Amino acid sequence: MDPDAQLHYEFPGSFRYYKSGRVERLDGTEVVPTGTDPTTGVISKEVTINQSTGLSARLYLPNGIKSDKKLPILLFIHGGAFIIHTAGSPAYHRYCNLLSANAKSVVVSVSYRLAPEHRVPVAYDDTWEALNWIVLNCKSGPEPWLAEHGDLARIFLAGDSAGGNIAHHIAVRFGEEGLDGCSKLKGVMLLNPYFWGKDPIGNEKTNPGLQPWMEETWSFICGGKYDMNHQFVHPMGSPELFTKLGCERVLVTVAELDLFAERGRVYADTLKKSGWGGEVALHETPGEDHVYFLTKFDGEKALKEMEAMVAFINRD
Repeated sequence: MDPDAQLHYEFPGSFRYYKSGRVERLDGTEVVPTGTDPTTGVISKEVTINQSTGLSARLYLPNGIKSDKKLPILLFIHGGAFIIHTAGSPAYHRYCNLLSANAKSVVVSVSYRLAPEHRVPVAYDDTWEALNWIVLNCKSGPEPWLAEHGDLARIFLAGDSAGGNIAHHIAVRFGEEGLDGCSKLKGVMLLNPYFWGKDPIGNEKTNPGLQPWMEETWSFICGGKYDMNHQFVHPMGSPELFTKLGCERVLVTVAELDLFAERGRVYADTLKKSGWGGEVALHETPGEDHVYFLTKFDGEKALKEMEAMVAFINRD
């Protein structure tokens, strides 16, 4: 049989990878243009961070901001199992417009390189480079939105699903290495984060096919380099690293019907018990599934979660 037609791995409805190495993305490929959002008035634009790798991001600036007004900076990291979506995906573009408008913040949504062409830890390295770029431009430009409006004392990370996973690891790396000009991240928001482990817990045990599929998926994402108990996917197994989180506070959100919900709760509990000196908050949404807020963004529950995020950003 033609290897170009033989499936090696499939993420149903989203992604197919063939034995020939051919990649077929069924979701997350649509890109919407930047500009002025008619609903929020937020202005967005595309920027290149690294020409050689193609690393890029979208910047979002609230409407009507005075030239000397400093704003919180939110580095947003999209989800998609490390294999689909970009900052230009319709759901993420809309969500970042809403975040920028509601939190009155400069949002930088990074398009990190995706697996399998660029397997983990490339996504971590790209996001770290984006954070470096933010800090440098806040200090001396040339990006005017950051130079004029970015507040280095109020940098936040936020990510959903795989993006939440990435946000955690960037916060740990910041705590280990630091960045010149930025002493500490203000906060990190992990929205329905993608964490797992070798041994099923809680409701995961009721679905016998779930664990093998999660193991296959993670192996595909990282090229088989890291097992299911590696800190990249199972940070709760390395609680000593939690003490290195380079931020003041963490917000974890979970959705009741989400297969990752158990792990999100354990993450928050592990962080509270780790000896880390910051604040931990857990926001739970009943009756909803994984990243529901991307599609039900104007629903009561999504608005309540957005309120929690805005309060987390702007409380001081």
